[in-house]
Amino acid sequence: MADSPQFFDEAAVRARLRMPDLIEAMQKAVVEFSAGRVQQPVRTVLPFGEKGSFFGVMPCYVPSLPALGAKLVTLVPGNTARKLDTHQAVIVMLHPLTGMVKAILDGRYITEARTAAVSAVSARLLARKDARVLGILGSGVQARSHLEALRLVRDFREVRVWSPTAHRLQQFAAETCAGAMSSPEAVVRGADVVVTVTGSHTPVVHNDWVADGTHVIAVGACVPTQRELDPALVVRARLIVDSVAAALKEAGDVVMGIAEGRWTADHISAELGELPARRDDREITVFKSLGLAVEDVFAAALVLSRSGSA
Repeated sequence: MADSPQFFDEAAVRARLRMPDLIEAMQKAVVEFSAGRVQQPVRTVLPFGEKGSFFGVMPCYVPSLPALGAKLVTLVPGNTARKLDTHQAVIVMLHPLTGMVKAILDGRYITEARTAAVSAVSARLLARKDARVLGILGSGVQARSHLEALRLVRDFREVRVWSPTAHRLQQFAAETCAGAMSSPEAVVRGADVVVTVTGSHTPVVHNDWVADGTHVIAVGACVPTQRELDPALVVRARLIVDSVAAALKEAGDVVMGIAEGRWTADHISAELGELPARRDDREITVFKSLGLAVEDVFAAALVLSRSGSA
């Protein structure tokens, strides 16, 4: 008789994932992906329910672990009014030999944490070594996880934050000691690393606000009809993505510029898993993050290893 699958709720996942270890795991994950050593299609995305809601299916097989799994994830903007997280997810891990269900993990926190950990990998590779000012646009769970992760790879002396929702901005600032700013421009001007974790459909970062040498991490706008960055900034910057195939299908910050004739697919300089390095202190770098199934599978495997069931 086969053993019943293990179940890990959010508390159990949190207890087994430490951000420093997760950052290292995410670097291994993106390297495996870009080296072509994992089997992973671009996610399937299905619109459903109220406008702006999406259901994504993200399978992946990683022979090197070995691990086989899939994340089922929903994005429901209306959940904010319901006092629920906009992203909900579950990760199903399967036995890589038999295909039998091995474990079911709450994926909401894994999505939150692994996204920030991947951004930290990008900052470790591409932000200037002397980066001291961090600017965050957004005040939700991703803003919090990014603050935690990015502080592990650079010694920030100042953190600025802006959000269109005043009470959430003040709460975030009070709980993290970040400086609450009156506008996105006040966050971005003079910042060394800028993170966009908003639900905006239109650019929140304008080109003329961004100084030479800045590293920009664009996490929101994960559908092809939305973008968070001024296209003039993308033209000016060296563009790094997590997956070229996914970026050319899903990332509005990439595909809208191509459709408008501003650049071609060749403007993508590298995938993060190729471990690109900063060329000089004046270079502007943009990392466009979409999130990959391989990251979820590596994170879930890390949880299982901490429970003795890897």
